[in-house]
Formats: sequence, C-alpha cells, structure tokens
Amino acid sequence: MAMTQTKTLAPPRPDNAWWRWAEWPTRRRMIALVVAIDALAALVSCAVIVLNARVAVKVEMRTALANVELLVSDTIDLAQSASPDTLLRTLDLRVQGLRHVRVAVLDAADAPVNGNPARLRPEHHAAPSWFAALIAPQPQRHTLPIVAQGKRIGTARITTQPLDEIDEVWGYAVTLSLASLCVSLGLLGALTVAFGRLLAPLTEVAEGLTQLERHDYTVRLTPPASRELAVITHRFNSVAQALSEARAANRRLNRQLLTAQDDERRRTALELHDEFGPCLFALEANAASVIRIADAPAPPDRDRLRQRAQDIGSIVGQVQTLNRALLNRLRPHALGEVPLADCLRLLLRDFGRRHPDTVFTGDFEGIARGYGDLIDLTIFRCIQESSTNAVRHGGAVRVAASVREEAAAAPQAGGVLRVTVRDDGGGLAPDHGTGLGLSGMRERVEALSGTFLLDNGAPGTVVRIMIPLDPERPEDSSSIPQA
Repeated sequence: MAMTQTKTLAPPRPDNAWWRWAEWPTRRRMIALVVAIDALAALVSCAVIVLNARVAVKVEMRTALANVELLVSDTIDLAQSASPDTLLRTLDLRVQGLRHVRVAVLDAADAPVNGNPARLRPEHHAAPSWFAALIAPQPQRHTLPIVAQGKRIGTARITTQPLDEIDEVWGYAVTLSLASLCVSLGLLGALTVAFGRLLAPLTEVAEGLTQLERHDYTVRLTPPASRELAVITHRFNSVAQALSEARAANRRLNRQLLTAQDDERRRTALELHDEFGPCLFALEANAASVIRIADAPAPPDRDRLRQRAQDIGSIVGQVQTLNRALLNRLRPHALGEVPLADCLRLLLRDFGRRHPDTVFTGDFEGIARGYGDLIDLTIFRCIQESSTNAVRHGGAVRVAASVREEAAAAPQAGGVLRVTVRDDGGGLAPDHGTGLGLSGMRERVEALSGTFLLDNGAPGTVVRIMIPLDPERPEDSSSIPQA
C-alpha cells in the first residue's frame, strides 16, 4: 500500500501594505522613513512660506496703495499752476514703473493720457498661476479725481498688483527648494553609506548563522565598533563556542560509549570464559561419570551417583549465582519489581559483602516506591558508580548514601530528588580527569534536566545530584512506608 506524503504548506502571506513594508530590507526602510520625514518637513515649510507670504503681500499692497495715493496728491498740489494737459502728462510720467500697483491716468473724457493703452496690458511674471492663486489677495482698485483750480480735469485709477511681490516670494521659494533638495540628496547619500556600514555587521551575523546551520561551529565574528552590535556578536561567538564544545563533548562521549560497549563485551566474554566455561566443563565431566557408572556391568554405586549428583547441583548453584550477578550488572532485575529503597539497600549490602573493610550506609526513608524506570535506574547507577569510585580510587572506609524527596518552591512543580553520596577517602586529586564513570553519571542526570556536582568533602568526596520530578507521575510513584 503506497504511503501518501503530506506536504506542509506555508501559511499565506497577507496581501497588505504593512506586510510588503515589513519585507523590505532594513536599510531601504530606514531611508524611506528619512525621505518621508524630509517630505513632511518640506510640506510644513511650504505651508509656512505660503502663510507668511500671504500676510506679507497684504501688508505690502496696503502700504503701496497708501504711498501711491500720497504721490498722486503731492503731484497735483505741486502742479496746480500748470495747464491741465501738462499736469496730466506729468502725473502719468511719475506714476509709471511703480511696484505693486498700476496707475492709469485718464483725462476728463476717461481716455488714457498720451494715448498709450499698452501700459495697461498684463505683464509676464515668473510665478506660476497656481502659486499666485495661493498667495495673492483680492485686487483692490481706487479711483482718485484729479482736480486743478477747482475743476476736475481727469481721473487716476489705481489698481493693486501683487504679482511683483509674489514673483519675489516664488524666487525665494525656488532657491530655498533647490538648496533643500541638494542638502537632502547629500544627506540621503550619506545616510545610505552610513546605514550600509552600520548594518554590515548584521549581514555578517546572518552569514554566520547560515554557517552554524550548516554545522560549521568554527565561525567567529569580529566585534564592530557599535556597542550594541558588539554585544550581539559576542553572544553569537559564545553560542558558536558552546556548540563547538558540545559537539566535541558528544564526539568524546560517543567514543567513550563505543569503548565502554567494547569493554563490557570483553568483560562479559571473559566472565563467560573464565567462570561459566569451567562450570560447564565440570557439568560435562560429572554427566560423563554418571553415564559410565550407569553403563558399568556391575550394579551402580549409589554413593558415587549421589556424590556426582551433589557435585552437579553445586555447580548449577554456582552457575545460577554467576548468572544473577551478570544479569544484575547489565540491568538490575529488582528495579520496578520491589521498592526503590529496597533496591538501594540491597546494592549497598552487596558492596559491603564484596568490600568487608568498608562500611556502607544508606538513608532512603520517605521516598516513593518508584519514580519511573529512567529516574530509578539513574539513581541506582549513580550510587553504584559513586560507591565504586570511593572504594577503588579514594580508599574510603565509610561511604554514606542518601536520597531525599523535597517539595519545589513553585506549587505547580513536582518537587526534586536530591541524591548525596559522601565518603571519607582521599578526595579529589588536583589534576583529576573526567573518566567514563563520571561522564556517564553526568550524562544520565543532565538527560533528566538535573544537575551533577562533584566536590571535595574535607575529607573525602561528595557527589551531589538534583533531579526534578514530573508533577504528573504515574500511580506506582506514590509514597509508601518504607520498612
């Protein structure tokens, strides 16, 4: 039956502006923010310029209108003795070319003086119409009668013309805009280079993470000048160093595991050869002797048969003892069948029988019947290895082991198991190494999220182990009274 392979689909990306903005590179987003701020500042500056220009143009038009009216009045007063035509021509010459206003001098028939209507034609201005519409106020038109010798001889028609002032504002705005544009372009160029150099360490970090993903733990990053980015590179180098050490430790432990397996196989083979081999040979010899006695023509010697049977029973008992010892070393058979405290007492009792010069004591009161196969086996092996080291390497006279279950600080936690093995031997040598036994204990404890400490006990050595307990333990882990 063919198996259907399920393909995991990536979640669809939301099609919106925010997601597209988030996908941009960091440098592009930072430059876009600067451009947006610059554009907003330009809009605010334009609005301020327009508002100030509107006020300034209104004030200028009002002042210009008052000045022209005063000029026309003064000219009429000074030329009262002249003829009407001379007065009108003189006034027409004096009011031409004025800024911000246009004055049309008309005679009594409302005809332009000197027949020059071109002076009233609209002029070309630099400011565009839309800019003029933003600033220009409503045009004002005043009409002043020209009276000489008590007789009206003409009219001075005055019209405000703000385009002259608007042209000046436009020129100022264009110059300011060009200068601001040049400054902004220069600033964007400088920021592009600065952001590139500033974010270059992040690119290096990304490349370093890619190398870590490829299991290359030798990569190291050079700390940049930026203090914040230097902290990131320092943490990266620390992680890479920790991964490198962890891989080296794993390789070392794998080699030790292979060596331990070979050593265990070799030791088991030697025991089978040295212990079981002679026993089997003796069984074979006694069985052959029984056959010879049974096949003899004379009646069988019952005493000899009884002796051979006793020898066979003794050898079988020895084989059973050796078999139990071998199986117990490979996997303690009592774990899971009897309470953990009884298993530990039997372990220390066996140590005391094999090492009569050393006193082994255990304090296991108050612990549960069991904590699961992994935890029970870890505690058993750690006490077994610690006791072996105390006798073999420390020459201890007394070895004391204890296991305590303590409540956790947090109510929702399941408590902790504290295992302590203390001896009065020679203690730790200054140049002691980490052998296979210590490495095995540490690996077992750390695999259960526990801690393993080996200290000098002054005298002797102290092994301290802490193993956290699962708050939802199975039913067979409940506490029972210990004998």
